[in-house]
Amino acid sequence: MNVFDFAAKMELDGKSYYENMAEATSVASLKTLLMMLASDEQKHFEVVLAMKRGDDLSMADSTVLEDVKNVFETFRADKTILGGLEKEYDICKHSIKIEEESIKLYEDMARKENNPEILQLFLRIANEEKKHYNIMDNYYEFILRPEYYLEWREFGNLGRL
Repeated sequence: MNVFDFAAKMELDGKSYYENMAEATSVASLKTLLMMLASDEQKHFEVVLAMKRGDDLSMADSTVLEDVKNVFETFRADKTILGGLEKEYDICKHSIKIEEESIKLYEDMARKENNPEILQLFLRIANEEKKHYNIMDNYYEFILRPEYYLEWREFGNLGRL
């Protein structure tokens, strides 16, 4: 299996993973976020296929960062969903791990690539995966915050307990 086939399979697996996790959660904001990430993985898949064919090497920017703000606001507004989120915590933690592995893969592929156009595309996909990592990490921190942070003003400068 060549690098492009491996990357394409990884992107399709990522898309499938996010879609399955979206179906598994009852939290609407997490479901929306996971479907946005699945959509981005589909875009990455299409870019990898285009690279393999030697087609035009361009990739549209992700809008997930702009859209995710609405997800956090929806989540914050629904106070009833904070209880019993163990499955959602696991979804977030596993998603973070997957994104870490994706970042490493694309950065490794970029280091081995001689074609400057393809190298830049690998780095761009790696940066997209970093955005996904940050989104999932922030979401994870956001849903855990009530358990691990003191919310009183006088303790606002403290980190994790």
